[in-house]
Amino acid sequence: MPKRNDIETILIIGAGPIIIGQACEFDYSGTQACKALKEEGYRIVLVNSNPATIMTDPEIADAVYIEPVHWKVIERIIKKERPDVLLPTMGGQTGLNCALDLVRKGILKKYNVELIAASQNAIDMAEDRELFRKAMTEINLEVPHAKIAHSFNEAQQIQLEIGFPIIVRPSFTLGGTGGGIAYNKEEFKEIINHGLEMSPTTEVLLEESVIGWKEFEMEVVRDKNDNCIIVCSIENIDPMGIHTGDSITIAPAQTLTDKEYQRMRDASINVLRKIGVETGGSNVQFALNPEDGRLLVIEMNPRVSRSSALASKATGFPIAKIAAKLAIGYTLDELQNEITGGQSPASFEPSIDYVVTKIPRFTFEKFPGSNDRLTTQMKSVGEVMAFGRNFQESLQKAMRGLEIGVSGFDEKVDTNSLSKYDFTRELRFPGAERLWYIADAMRAGLSTREIAQLTGIDPWFLVQIADIVNEENSIKKTNIKKLSFEVLKKLKTKGFSDARIAELCCTDEYQVRDIRNKIGLHPVYKRVDTCAAEFSTKTAYLYSTYEDECESQPTNKKKIVILGGGPNRIGQGIEFDYCCVHASLALKEAGFETIMINCNPETVSTDYDISDRLYFESLTFEDVMSVINKEQPLGVIVQYGGQTPLKLARELEKAGTPIIGTSPDSIDLAEDRERFQQLVEELSLLQPPNCTAKNRQDAIKMSTNVGFPLVVRPSYVLGGRAMEIVHNKDDLGIYMDNAINVSNKSPVLLDRFLDLAIEVDVDIIFDNEKNVLVGGIMEHVEQAGVHSGDSGCSLPPFSLSKDIQEELVRQAVKLAEHLNVIGLMNTQFAIQNNIIYILEVNPRASRTIPFVSKSIGIPLAKIAARVMVGESLKQQGYTSKRVPSYFSVKEAVFPFIKFSGADPILGPEMKSTGEVMGTGRTFGEAYAKAQLASGVVLPIKGTALLSVRDRDKKDAARLATILSSQGFNLVGTHGTAKSLNQSGIKCNRINKVREGRPHIVDMIKNGEIDLIVNTTEGKQAIEESLSIRSAAVRKNVTYYTTIGAAIATCTAIKHIGDSSVNCLQDLHSEVSL
Repeated sequence: MPKRNDIETILIIGAGPIIIGQACEFDYSGTQACKALKEEGYRIVLVNSNPATIMTDPEIADAVYIEPVHWKVIERIIKKERPDVLLPTMGGQTGLNCALDLVRKGILKKYNVELIAASQNAIDMAEDRELFRKAMTEINLEVPHAKIAHSFNEAQQIQLEIGFPIIVRPSFTLGGTGGGIAYNKEEFKEIINHGLEMSPTTEVLLEESVIGWKEFEMEVVRDKNDNCIIVCSIENIDPMGIHTGDSITIAPAQTLTDKEYQRMRDASINVLRKIGVETGGSNVQFALNPEDGRLLVIEMNPRVSRSSALASKATGFPIAKIAAKLAIGYTLDELQNEITGGQSPASFEPSIDYVVTKIPRFTFEKFPGSNDRLTTQMKSVGEVMAFGRNFQESLQKAMRGLEIGVSGFDEKVDTNSLSKYDFTRELRFPGAERLWYIADAMRAGLSTREIAQLTGIDPWFLVQIADIVNEENSIKKTNIKKLSFEVLKKLKTKGFSDARIAELCCTDEYQVRDIRNKIGLHPVYKRVDTCAAEFSTKTAYLYSTYEDECESQPTNKKKIVILGGGPNRIGQGIEFDYCCVHASLALKEAGFETIMINCNPETVSTDYDISDRLYFESLTFEDVMSVINKEQPLGVIVQYGGQTPLKLARELEKAGTPIIGTSPDSIDLAEDRERFQQLVEELSLLQPPNCTAKNRQDAIKMSTNVGFPLVVRPSYVLGGRAMEIVHNKDDLGIYMDNAINVSNKSPVLLDRFLDLAIEVDVDIIFDNEKNVLVGGIMEHVEQAGVHSGDSGCSLPPFSLSKDIQEELVRQAVKLAEHLNVIGLMNTQFAIQNNIIYILEVNPRASRTIPFVSKSIGIPLAKIAARVMVGESLKQQGYTSKRVPSYFSVKEAVFPFIKFSGADPILGPEMKSTGEVMGTGRTFGEAYAKAQLASGVVLPIKGTALLSVRDRDKKDAARLATILSSQGFNLVGTHGTAKSLNQSGIKCNRINKVREGRPHIVDMIKNGEIDLIVNTTEGKQAIEESLSIRSAAVRKNVTYYTTIGAAIATCTAIKHIGDSSVNCLQDLHSEVSL
């Protein structure tokens, strides 16, 4: 069936910002879909609010709208662009829900827009819990006993039928948001009420518990002729009860019998047929009772999902690309498998001769007070994937790729405490480190049977882990030189890293590496080809293993290696992958062969067609050096992947790796407090008073000279890890007592905190001819003290004078010149009373690069990559700064709803998972759109609660005046209300929680508050006001913890409903004029 000729324009809805449960896998799928449909000659219109995505690059679609993924906004775009069809299956749950809103509101009918790939009925049947249950029953597939409730009273009646424990699943939410497992009435009430709040349809499914059952997924693709293929089967090592996004997963499934696999395969295809997914990829999840083989269908996603990205990367089969082409009329047999060079059609089911392991990465340390046990609600922020010829190799390679300070099954429990340690909590109620506790339990003498009973993990996996632990015991404290070639090779085939072998043999990894080199023990590289080597492939998608035949076939071309960012985490996300992709694309255009090394299956950088050669490897010294030795590149880029490759820079340089661009020494100079301070003084620039403390006594003593309040943080961290503002010596002492690994090598940095200062970011490119391109000057919305990654910011600045802006650029250029920067550099400044202070300099790619590039219409990461290989700015034609006439505002998105015990206050430690962007002719319009895109509902009337610290009282009067003029009633705590009333602004006083009832939290819970502004400082005050912020998160009340953001919001409220939609290409054409 050929492609449709009745279509001219296709609208694709993206997934919006990166949040827990919906990460950058949808940038991968959206990018693939846009490219696939564009090459078929269709005009593509894309809507997505996330500027850090490749899919929102102006080259990817014909018209790109970085606008809120909201039906009202998309109606305006439809009215303007008049698409023929809408593809809703590439934008995750956000895109799907938005498409359904457009159907229900009659927008698609009004403008005669057709839904393709999945109909409204299909989406409803898959997403609506009750409809899905009925559909499965009709095709004789069993689902867990369950019923739907729309109120707490209904839920109570259903619970009496089902009993405890009971699973609660809210409808139409993402990543299990609002759901959980209730073991008693108290938990039940809390989860039900929260679940009903979170569901857009006020609906929860109450389900019989299948906790402890085995969990499987099937990734299925279907076309209009009812051709169906299973792309791959995925098995969760963790049992039911842990969200699949938080589970350690394996492809292909390892413990199914052939009969069980065939049952699942047939059931998956029948599910797609029944639901009515005509074309594209879908994911079907199953639970299997290990006791009696009972098989249940848990759910299906009628769209490209998180598992689709994993299945694509695991097999090499481009699910999103194929799904997009099926949506416009092609059938599987008409499409060629590109990875085999067209030797096989897409209707051939992928076949793999290796094992793939995915391990999620968590950041519970960012949210103290939150529940760090894994449940049905997803909590991980990223993941790593690894290939191996067997399960053990794949597992251990993935473990070291997590970058959490382990090189394998490192001990978590001290050896002397093993016999006394109670493993029950860690095994029965698993957390992020469950794998390591399993190994420790084995070291303590627990049998695989006992561990299987505690964890619900299939004994087959435990036997494999036990074998690794036994191997460790056999070489412990052995002289490394006495290990034979055969023993070392056996260890390497089981995935042991040099670092882990070194630790067990009481030496360092360099000695292990030297011995391997001397005896000629090196990894070989195998190809991911979708066909288990049945056909030859020209696509260089590679992974390492320890066998005899190497399939890498390196060329003699000019090569550049780009090191990716590894698994996503808070502080290092999709922005860095964006930069890596841009480097690869730019250098390919410049005539280089590009080689990507990365281990993140969610990203665009790990698509097989982005770089000339892709090595899916962990970013450790051992794994990276093995690739470099094999490929012998002209240069290596370490400056684009965040801290991950930067940490390797010195080691790689010492091993003879040719690092291009800004040197590791210059990067180190900017990171090293004392060296950088010396440079700043030499250049007659200013820093806030600061010092470096190596212990508690030094910190207390030096703090007197620096002055309070202080910003304290460890050295060499990303995302403000463990950064705090302290207001006195007692708080400083507590911080130093709790600081992790403070030493001479890892001191704590103390800086004077510049309160009420304006924070600014400046991004520039500096070339080897000392020419500079100013990317942008971004003024932060929040005042200094909020991490730059969590602060909203505006480009161009909304309040800085021309003189200040010129001086900021002059200082940034001066620093770049003396740091010998070649490429990108980000400088953060604070301005207090018109005095400019340098906060920090990053001579590398920063997380602001995608936002600035989209704002000004210049691909900064591409330009800088070419600068790094010797091409000047003048040669590229970029010599003058571009200042747009419109405003672009970046806003952060936070995961506090997932971590109910954590304090949602903003501070110097980064907590956001993603970002959005809004554009407008005024700052207020752009900020309003950014707020809508981030999920904040700006109230236009009602009651505003103000409770601010003394330092903000003056600005609070300005804020209160604006709110009053907009018709808000004002209430405030004692000090704030008194101050406002004295200024002539009417504000009713309400009780703080400790002052008696009814108090603030009562009013929030009763729905009497519509907007909250709560600024505070000092440990005691922050703790006292935590209940206000927590209640606001739970009741979904719009709140701000900085006065700057609150004032910006009031400016934005005036623009609700009257903003225009802006095509990125049109905006960029204005700047280039």
